[in-house]
Amino acid sequence: MNQHHQSHRTIEIDTRLVTTGAVLTAAGAAVACVGMAIGAFAVFTAGRRMIRDMDVPPTQQAAAKWQQAKEASRAGMRAWQSASDVHNGSLPR
Repeated sequence: MNQHHQSHRTIEIDTRLVTTGAVLTAAGAAVACVGMAIGAFAVFTAGRRMIRDMDVPPTQQAAAKWQQAKEASRAGMRAWQSASDVHNGSLPR
């Protein structure tokens, strides 16, 4: 008779090391979050300062560019219609 004995091996984990690892990971995450918050604050402050120091506020710049785009679109439409009228034998308007 052959008897097979299976040995049950267990993993022994040093809970102090696991706890230390978890604490260090949490501390590192906290430091990273504080670092990101400080960096975001610095970028936000610099952006506000840049906008405040502008000669023309961004809203006015956007409005002026929008007006230019509308005028350019109208001019392009008139030029296209004028060229189309010339090719069709009509007089320009």
